[in-house]
Amino acid sequence: MTRCHLLVRFCVAGFFVTVAPFALHAARPTAVAPFPQNLAPGGPSIPATAPVESPHGAAILLWPEGAPGSEARRDEPEQISWRQEPDIVFPVISNIHAPSLAPFLPTAANANGCAVIIAPGGGHMQLTIDREGYDLARWLADRGIAAFVLKNRLARDTSTPRGTPQPYTIDRDALADAARAIRLVRARAAEFSVNPARIGILGFSAGGELALLAAAKHDAGQPGAVDPVERQSSRPDFFAPIYSGGLQRTDLVWSKDATPPAFLACAYDDRMPELLAAFFTTLRRAGVNAELHIYHTGGHGFGVRADRPELPVSTWHQRFVEWLAARGLLQKP
Repeated sequence: MTRCHLLVRFCVAGFFVTVAPFALHAARPTAVAPFPQNLAPGGPSIPATAPVESPHGAAILLWPEGAPGSEARRDEPEQISWRQEPDIVFPVISNIHAPSLAPFLPTAANANGCAVIIAPGGGHMQLTIDREGYDLARWLADRGIAAFVLKNRLARDTSTPRGTPQPYTIDRDALADAARAIRLVRARAAEFSVNPARIGILGFSAGGELALLAAAKHDAGQPGAVDPVERQSSRPDFFAPIYSGGLQRTDLVWSKDATPPAFLACAYDDRMPELLAAFFTTLRRAGVNAELHIYHTGGHGFGVRADRPELPVSTWHQRFVEWLAARGLLQKP
């Protein structure tokens, strides 16, 4: 279900959200039982209450008439379920057929013109929507940065019945959603109080692979397109793969002229420090400016967590904002 609204700016849970004249995603996700692959023996108990998304404004559909190849399924509700890990339980989103962006905008007085599109992780099976999405978006908006949480189509969607072919791929559909998100924010930059030359993408784990793809496979847009969004460049002005997937790929090309600057982070006790360090070296050899943080502990999927303040990894997002500031991306007009 979609609906259209006139331009409105309102406050939700302490942050400001602007909507319209976009098509908005009106339906809430349907709660379903946890998927077997999302259960960890010995982990915290699954809550008796149904999972829900944390408060946020209405999401903007990337394609009001349906994403290419997904038009027939655009009205299917998303699904939300619990995921259990050894030390935490959290909600995840799946069954995404109408890709969207949830905007978290700073107040006009606080806005600095920078925008970050956030791609949550989840193995391309689901989206860790809170600590790798909405929680970070709120935190960035409080610091003057416009944040947009991406719900992209999933190449290994847990909601697809076993034995049924997955309808989407990473490079065709998920990348198309990430590129469209960048174009949409750029096309509507004035309405979001965003500088169109300060739009980046940050992704966690599988979402980090989308950040890699967006930074490597972008284009200048189609000047003659009927759709004004498609006239915009899909090149991000910076990218931040956080404990990223896709680092083993050999088909992506990096260059000083085409690749934006990068912020990289992971934990030592994750499976990817060597891969991320090697990627940093690859970027440096290509002449691409990059900053790398490898924290002594934190595991995979640390996102934004308030329950481990003693760990240095819990401040990684502060380092990210410092990096943006050092590059001049947070200077007010």
